[in-house]
Amino acid sequence: MDDDRTVRIAADPEELHRAAADEFSRLADAAIGERGLFSVVLAGGSTPLGLYSLLANDPRYRDRVAWEKTHFFFSDERHVPPDHPLSNFRNANVTLLSKIPAPPGNVHRFATELDLAAAADRQERSLREFFILDPAEFPRFDLVFLGMGKDGHTASLFPGTAALGETARLAVPVTGAGIHPARITHTLAVFNHAAAVVFLVSGSSKAGALRAVLEEASGSDPLPARMVKPTRGTLLWLVDREAARDLRNH
Repeated sequence: MDDDRTVRIAADPEELHRAAADEFSRLADAAIGERGLFSVVLAGGSTPLGLYSLLANDPRYRDRVAWEKTHFFFSDERHVPPDHPLSNFRNANVTLLSKIPAPPGNVHRFATELDLAAAADRQERSLREFFILDPAEFPRFDLVFLGMGKDGHTASLFPGTAALGETARLAVPVTGAGIHPARITHTLAVFNHAAAVVFLVSGSSKAGALRAVLEEASGSDPLPARMVKPTRGTLLWLVDREAARDLRNH
């Protein structure tokens, strides 16, 4: 087991979403108080949508966060138009971004109207400009939300894909057998330089992968979610009871 992470088990998805919203608002307060700005990466998939709805609609969170000082990015994106039902941006926009007073310029979506390689290049330039990075530097997000698939993938970092070995780029295209539509993803280097990473995992279908990531001995080909290990940041796994049902040590 790794000692540099925290695992918290929620009774159900609703409790998980509240815990995630508490982390969001706490870290937003701290970052804005310290630097006047909060940078957060939103995860795709269905699990975080309850969190986004809670942030947008519950006054305990909606009225606490300084949205005009909050900048939103995305962990990854499918190469589809921004209004497509499969778009991570579209789903976050419907549940959260369209309901809060964050200026449009604070939302930094992947430019999926470009071709795949150009969209990845545009995202890299966007990060370097926003964080004012030297060529060899990586961004330091205040908070990164990630999910996990049944195969242990996170963002669009799938087992066995070349993107897992990328150590210099900030965003890369992802294609291959079984990956449709094609994706653009931020790399492990981006996630591992964050100040805080929070995984959100819900449901019994994730139980096997969660056990493999959290408790099984690391092999020569670890699952992508296991490779997220912030070098100077915190790592929190928020999981519900169904997802945690196969864990032995929690």
